Amino acid sequence: MIIKTGRLFLLILVLLSSCGLSIAEDVNPSANMLPSLNDLVSVIDKSTVNDDETAKDWSTPVKLVIIFSGLAILPSLLVMMTSFTRIVIVLSFVRKALGTQTIPPTVAIMGLALFLTLYTMAPTFTKINETSIKPYLADQITFDIAGTNAGNAIKEFMLHQCRQSDLALFVQMAKIAPPENPMQIGLHVVIPAFIISEFRTSFEIGVLLFIPFLVIDLVIASVLLSAGMMMLPPVMISLPFKLILFILVDGWGLLAKSLSLGFN
Repeated sequence: MIIKTGRLFLLILVLLSSCGLSIAEDVNPSANMLPSLNDLVSVIDKSTVNDDETAKDWSTPVKLVIIFSGLAILPSLLVMMTSFTRIVIVLSFVRKALGTQTIPPTVAIMGLALFLTLYTMAPTFTKINETSIKPYLADQITFDIAGTNAGNAIKEFMLHQCRQSDLALFVQMAKIAPPENPMQIGLHVVIPAFIISEFRTSFEIGVLLFIPFLVIDLVIASVLLSAGMMMLPPVMISLPFKLILFILVDGWGLLAKSLSLGFN
């Protein structure tokens, strides 16, 4: 069981390793500071030939390093390479537009964003499990093939959500020839293009969310000004009306539906 867990975390580590190695090769193809991915795979395969021998060869500190390294990488992968970025920014915009300050609390927003991310990323995670994790744990494919399959599944999701203009920008900055198939682009180019695309999309959604609440603020401020109640903060009066509007349109359900369908 420990060996299978170690392999699972090694599969997670290969995504970051392959990305880092591709960056090093693009910057300086003759650099030998980092080992090649094939060398890494050969070392891992040699250490996992037989479960009984591996259990004796791998010491407990090495296993702990692998497990905690995988856990350290997971938050970065979740934020940078999934739908989490767009969802959490949009939810933060909603709280700001409502003017409720810390309601819902940050931990609640992060929790909702996390589970919406798991929901929207379920097809991609299922594909990774079926084409990469399960075959690798069953010793049907090598570590190199498992990492390639997992990376391609994540890349396919990001390319589907990435704007062509953003992708072309980073391809141009990387000074590489535009490939015929976008899947040939390296992860070190796709990931930043995907991130800025998600930033732009989430900010566009945030602007649309602000408009109805801004109209309510303007109407309330105009009414209070015409009534001569200039000392009364408009926020105290407009907040209940904004909450009522948000509840009447089933704001949370509509928001969750729109965010989920946006990744289909």
